[in-house]
Amino acid sequence: MVACSEDFLDYEPEGVLSNENVATAENADALVVAAYAGIANDDMVGPLTHMWVYGSVRSDDAYKGGGGRGDVDIVDRYEQYNLTVADDPLDWMGPRTWTNYYKAISRANFALRVINQIPDAEYPEKVTRQAELHFLRAHSHFMLKLLFKKIPYITEDLTQEEILQVSNDVQNDDLWNTIADDFLFAYNNLPQAQDQVGRADRNAAAAYLAKLRLYQAYEQNDSHQVTNINMSRLQEVVDFADEVTGSLEVDYGNNYLDGSDNGPESIWAAQFSINDGTTVSRVSFVTGLNSPHGTGLYGCCGFHLASQNMVNAFKTDADGLPLLDTFNDVSIFDTVDGNGQTSLAAGITLDPRIDHTVGVPGRPFKYRNTVNETGDMIYNFSWARDPGVYGYFGNMKEQQAPDCSCYVKEGPFVGTSKNVDFIRYADVLLFKAEALIQMGQVDAGIALINQIRTRAAASTQRQLDAGATDVYNVGTYPMGLLQPDALKALVFERRLEFGMEGPRFFDLVRWGVAEQVLNGYLAVERTRRDFLTNAAFTSGRDEYYPIPQREIDFTGGLYTQNPGY
Repeated sequence: MVACSEDFLDYEPEGVLSNENVATAENADALVVAAYAGIANDDMVGPLTHMWVYGSVRSDDAYKGGGGRGDVDIVDRYEQYNLTVADDPLDWMGPRTWTNYYKAISRANFALRVINQIPDAEYPEKVTRQAELHFLRAHSHFMLKLLFKKIPYITEDLTQEEILQVSNDVQNDDLWNTIADDFLFAYNNLPQAQDQVGRADRNAAAAYLAKLRLYQAYEQNDSHQVTNINMSRLQEVVDFADEVTGSLEVDYGNNYLDGSDNGPESIWAAQFSINDGTTVSRVSFVTGLNSPHGTGLYGCCGFHLASQNMVNAFKTDADGLPLLDTFNDVSIFDTVDGNGQTSLAAGITLDPRIDHTVGVPGRPFKYRNTVNETGDMIYNFSWARDPGVYGYFGNMKEQQAPDCSCYVKEGPFVGTSKNVDFIRYADVLLFKAEALIQMGQVDAGIALINQIRTRAAASTQRQLDAGATDVYNVGTYPMGLLQPDALKALVFERRLEFGMEGPRFFDLVRWGVAEQVLNGYLAVERTRRDFLTNAAFTSGRDEYYPIPQREIDFTGGLYTQNPGY
């Protein structure tokens, strides 16, 4: 040390960005790309994109699955509603998701701080890139709010010291408005469409504002009960939805196939890629545990399995309409024969979306019956990893055929380059339908629901070509329904359309019916699957996750814990 000069104190290591060398247009663009990466930097244990744990397993759509209750047991605790203390040492998933979202927010804020310094004349895309970053920051805060409700809103103008003084205890409506302000900045400053796919545009901002105002319209008290439905917010939902351009895919299944990314129905999605020169490519591993387990065609590990309740929801009556009140009275596909297959009782008809959503023994999986002569693709009982606990239904939307060029295998786990949609056009139609029905414009809302159902009815050819039994029957709702019946139809349609995609739990919380629906579900489902014997949803607590105790400790007790924890 005595032989060295003090020059080493001024040494700037390679690869380190200072304020002086980063504030250029070229570097700013790279930071924006890094911020986009941040919203999809998830994995199987800290999900940011596909909400299969938080929104699907936590609801009546799906079981955890895997190799018994002890396999990734924190998800079992979520499914059983047994996460009751904020510092539960077994809960590594919720705190990691919190951290991952705030990492994404940090990337957006760092990029904004840099871009704000660049003179307008040196960066023609400055306002557009700022708007994209406001959009990304709002998205992460929105998702955090769905999960944790009470969150600190972190912006680029805060110092590290000031960040530690930002409370999470903000009035619910005020926090919605703060998130909306970022989306509104994006809406007012982005072009209607962007040349590069995947970038946020005005269209995506309008769709997200429709979604946000819909959630905000259902006003909650401190116990998470819905106390009022705000009609002016619902009108904003309609207004923003009317700004969104897009169309439904001709076939429902296109939304879940590699090669259909960024299609007409995709309003905004996390972008993934393959063969990009990196070790495992930029693929998504968020559902990497969820492949069918016993096929020899896939990898591991048989998680995220459709519930019997979910399967039963796809039954239709003679008019092709859902059995809104009686769908769960009699189970379908609940008996397996000696060949590991099921059959459907005579006279029962189905919404074809079941064969886009659920793996059912005896029916083609992912529109295949063979894969390049290498294996049988008729879904079989043997594909179930632990049928004695979780039954034998599978998930299908998040899977691709095993010969897909979109695959990367990392050990037993499968990642794919298929995008994960955050909002698609069907969402926007049903956002608007819900708002219209709640405002008393029932026929206008039902007409939108019928657009979704008409597309479902036309989405049968892939299954039939693969050898599925033609038992499909989908009809449209008549005009003139009473408002309560129309709302019931809307609620059911959202479940069918987005089954096992993740929004179900958040929908139930938004409508204020989570306790009623989920305890009703458990009362019946535990008679079919005894692993649910002691599961029970507690109103006023289980609508949201606990604020991670380490975050409360880090801020010296500034953060307020959610009730019940």
